[in-house]
Amino acid sequence: MAKRPSPPSPPRLVDVAKAAGVSLATASRAMTGSTGVSAELAAHVQAIASQVGYVPNSHARALAGGQASMVGLIVHDVGDPYFGEIARGVLRETESRGYLALISQTERDPRAELARVRALRAHRVNSIVLAGSGYVEASTETDLAAELRSFTASGGRVAVIGRHHLQVDAVLPDNAAGGATLMGHLLGLGHRRLGVLGGPANLTTVEDRLTGLREAFGAAGLDWATVPLEHGDFTREGGAAATARLMRAHPELTAVVALNDPMAVGALSWLLNHGRRVPGEISVAGFDDVPVARDVYPALTTVALPMVGMGKQALELVLKPPAARPRRRRTRHELIVRASTAPPPA
Repeated sequence: MAKRPSPPSPPRLVDVAKAAGVSLATASRAMTGSTGVSAELAAHVQAIASQVGYVPNSHARALAGGQASMVGLIVHDVGDPYFGEIARGVLRETESRGYLALISQTERDPRAELARVRALRAHRVNSIVLAGSGYVEASTETDLAAELRSFTASGGRVAVIGRHHLQVDAVLPDNAAGGATLMGHLLGLGHRRLGVLGGPANLTTVEDRLTGLREAFGAAGLDWATVPLEHGDFTREGGAAATARLMRAHPELTAVVALNDPMAVGALSWLLNHGRRVPGEISVAGFDDVPVARDVYPALTTVALPMVGMGKQALELVLKPPAARPRRRRTRHELIVRASTAPPPA
């Protein structure tokens, strides 16, 4: 009986380096997300690795059972209460299932997202939850999308929270509908002279929430072009700075809508420190219902999203076998009316 030919050996890192035209050391740094390699060169090496079917040895060992119980969680900002609540949901679920979570942050830098995914792969993580807004320009996520395709093709699992453009399982917050509900509340109180504090303009979360506000404003027969908008960081400091610009240019406003709660807290602080009565002279509303929203004075009217539940849902998705098509889980939202909003002054 003729002897069967032995199966071809899997591609090695040296094969990737040769095909990419780089040294073995450079190929290693590119695959692990280490410093000393430009984003462009790293993307090139990663693309070649994907083409030849190379899987880092550490990741291959994970697929064989070495570290399959580890889950990577990547968030924009660990100091943002929104991501803290999502992380709580993920960690509750990992602990109940006997998994270990590795958490890292990107500070809303697409290059950092790519590096974190590569680093998690190098650390033998087989499941990744990526939480945080996507980007309005889909091309911003091209390299990340290619990396995730390589990861899932090699057996890895990914779920995202708040991302539209990545073709993986996703949990999608009810951002547009929440914005419409919040605007309906303020219009119902009688406000017509409103201003908006937006987060970074390149985020789809900002775009979606603005879409909801704009559509509700237009549905009331009002002209959105009359609504001033100031973008800033999604932080308390960003909210205060944006409020300063907004109020100096438009002192006649009777309501300020912030697209997340830390910005709204910054708005409250600036207004109160500058002698404005909230809500007697001007109302303030936020978005997300992070824990601090109920503790500030006056307590903050906001749109609640099930942030802990979103983390739990994403973890459940990432631990399920892959489906034929990416799954989408859409959340609910709830308007939480507190003391920071009231009818405008007569």
